[in-house]
Amino acid sequence: MSTHGKPRGFTPVHKRTSVRCAAALLSLAVVFSGGTMAANAADSTTLTDIVLGVGSDDSQRNLAWYSTSDTAQVAQVSLASKVVNGVFPATATSFTATGGLTTSGEYNRFVTVTGLKENTAYVYRVGSEGNWSATNTFTTADFDGDFNFLFFGDPQIGSSGNVANDTAGWADTLNVATSTYPDAELLFSAGDQVESATSEPQYEAFLSPNQLRQIPFVATNGNHDVGSKAYEQHFNTPNVDRAAGAGSATGSGGDYWFIHKDVLFMNINSNSRDFTSHIKWMTDVVAAHGAEAKWSMLAFHHSIYSPAVHATDADAVDRRNNLPTTISNLGIDVVLQGHDHAYARSYMIRNGQKADAAEAAGADSVVQGPGGVLYVTANSSSGSKYYALQNKPEFWWLSVQNQEQVRNYTALEVTDDAINIKTLRSQGNATNAVNSLVDQVTVTKAPDTDTQEVQVTVPKADAGEFGWSIDGTNKLVDLGTATESGDHYAAVGTINPIRVTDTRVAGPEWSISAQVSDFTSGDKSFSGKYLGWTPTVVEAGGGAVAGAKVKSGFEGGDGLSASSTLGSAPTGHARGSAKLGAGLDLQIPVDVTDGTYKAVVTLTALS
Repeated sequence: MSTHGKPRGFTPVHKRTSVRCAAALLSLAVVFSGGTMAANAADSTTLTDIVLGVGSDDSQRNLAWYSTSDTAQVAQVSLASKVVNGVFPATATSFTATGGLTTSGEYNRFVTVTGLKENTAYVYRVGSEGNWSATNTFTTADFDGDFNFLFFGDPQIGSSGNVANDTAGWADTLNVATSTYPDAELLFSAGDQVESATSEPQYEAFLSPNQLRQIPFVATNGNHDVGSKAYEQHFNTPNVDRAAGAGSATGSGGDYWFIHKDVLFMNINSNSRDFTSHIKWMTDVVAAHGAEAKWSMLAFHHSIYSPAVHATDADAVDRRNNLPTTISNLGIDVVLQGHDHAYARSYMIRNGQKADAAEAAGADSVVQGPGGVLYVTANSSSGSKYYALQNKPEFWWLSVQNQEQVRNYTALEVTDDAINIKTLRSQGNATNAVNSLVDQVTVTKAPDTDTQEVQVTVPKADAGEFGWSIDGTNKLVDLGTATESGDHYAAVGTINPIRVTDTRVAGPEWSISAQVSDFTSGDKSFSGKYLGWTPTVVEAGGGAVAGAKVKSGFEGGDGLSASSTLGSAPTGHARGSAKLGAGLDLQIPVDVTDGTYKAVVTLTALS
């Protein structure tokens, strides 16, 4: 898991002009918020609202930012280890930005950074030569294994009527949460980032904390994010599908998915009640990517199992009537929601009903049977707005509900076997301290009663060995007296068989080869090339195969004077033993002087 070290700070709300470095002098360098931004009189572009978003998988990050000018811009990314004396590395990789005119009259820019490595610290900046943003950092974690992430209910900056107070609350919650969970790998929003989608000062305030440039942000589209296209212009989300539409003429649309480690995350735009499109999209995503993950989570803004005023809204009832059966059928484990500005945790719900009638309220551990889903509704993370609990008996789904009008956040810890969901106060009150517990539950999967498990313990295998030996004690192969055969003398025989044994577990490739010296008799000699052979497998075993026939050099070629294969076995062969032999064929020119000649056959084993 990634380690971000010290708690991340909060940059106070600033006007957009505060990050512009236009000047009358050329080549002016200004140090700002940990990075250096060069500027000159020719480029007065202001760069704002930088946000680091989640990518399609762990090797990607999505970046978004706003620009006052429609200029060509890039994101530059480099290993943090390449930074020397605070200078941004010249070897950084540049990713070309895309974008266009926004509803606020500015220009947005999107980049997908690819090719990231696990457990690596990176630096990045956005803009163009002469007008770079501050330098920001992020660190990737292991691409597999346990992890935790943070879930935040509606920040809705500006809802209280005091943007500064709402922003301070939002920033404090982020500081508390990321200091408590310094290894958090995602910052996940329940939606309603701002009170008014047309208010860029509210968006700028929401995006002001530095954590949003350091830890991947997962955006959710809320009902207060409609009214302009600002949501989809500020947030660069991966794998977007817009089939379900925006839900309104002026809203932003799009369902999207991504995989983080062993979790498939899906996020739908619940402003649209085109349930047919949502359901088809979710079904297609699970069919295509469900097998890649051990858990699956769904997020949307409008809670369907909440405890406050919105629980009985007609649109909430509509979603509650249309979505739960599909969510159960798709095997989704946890649903993350917001909208009702109060905390709630459901019982395990299957097809819109309590899955286990015996489940006790407030249980700190629940077992998920087939189709069981846990629904979590987050309270406000900024303190900008709270709704009172309704305490209605018809809210059968509520296992836990809480409203103290103090800010909350939720930490989800994911392992192969369980999801631990812990909701904490980021703001204290008279009876409860900061980071005191609101609710905690651990979700585990029930064993499948329609299957059986088979277990066997395999002992550690003997490493085994490879060896070979010559059968028999007589090392002399006597070919007898050569006989005249037209234009040459001929003699035949067989080698003493070679026993090869290989008991190694992996069955690595092996071969036995041979090469013959010249034949000599005193000071007389003739070339070993005149000896040829035909290898055979005398006793099969261990995947052994015979080598190719080698003709006597009298017929052309080098004969056995060149190294030649007697036998071999390929990689992955069975363990066992084999016996290799070969028929010898010696053809000697008739002009060779008579005598008793000997040669040495050298055998070599390779493995």
